[in-house]
Amino acid sequence: MRTAVTGTWALTQLAVTRPAGHDRSMSLRILLRELPGLDRDALVAFDPASAPQDPAELFVSWLTLAAERQVPLPHAMNLATATGTGEVGARTVLLRNITAGSWIIATDARSPKAQAMTQNPMAALTSFWAPLGRQVRITGVVTDLGEEAGAADFLERHPGSRAAATTGVQSAPLDSLETYDRAYAEARDAVEKHPGRVPTTWRCYGIAATTVEFWAARPSGGQIRLRYTLEQTWQRGLVWP
Repeated sequence: MRTAVTGTWALTQLAVTRPAGHDRSMSLRILLRELPGLDRDALVAFDPASAPQDPAELFVSWLTLAAERQVPLPHAMNLATATGTGEVGARTVLLRNITAGSWIIATDARSPKAQAMTQNPMAALTSFWAPLGRQVRITGVVTDLGEEAGAADFLERHPGSRAAATTGVQSAPLDSLETYDRAYAEARDAVEKHPGRVPTTWRCYGIAATTVEFWAARPSGGQIRLRYTLEQTWQRGLVWP
């Protein structure tokens, strides 16, 4: 298997051997082809026949393994949403909890993602743990869990995280980094002076899963894809990867 250094070397060689003005997209395509793939020697075998009936249980076991293997930010997930008019968006969020079949995230109710989930209460989450060759995709219905859940989540956060969450209005125009630095310093000072203060706009949202798909690269080659579908009870079965 090639290494990342190989890809860098290939791009450098192109810069030397190709004439000036050569289409840079060719260089990028070659670089992308030279990037390393999965290290199958490091993969952990997955037996779908032994998977539990509850997909949340399997997800937690995969997440725990990723944490044990020191995969960076194993709780980071891509959240995909669509507004009421169909405008799609995606961003990375941190998983806060899983409870009663719902994957919990948190954000300000004024944020674009919260507005999208309010307009169109369907969302998708994706976890990808590259060193393990594993991915999980969740789709489901979004519910605002209310002020009490939001307050509990906010107060559990590190002071720096609370300050960042209350600095300005997410996605509003910002005239300079100096303005941000002043606002962050003021927010950090407010958190230190009033540690029990919670913004009324902070919310937790639960994505109640209706489908959960587990994808795993196999050490011997190929992939496994196991899909759970909620039909009063969870049904599971293999699908083509």
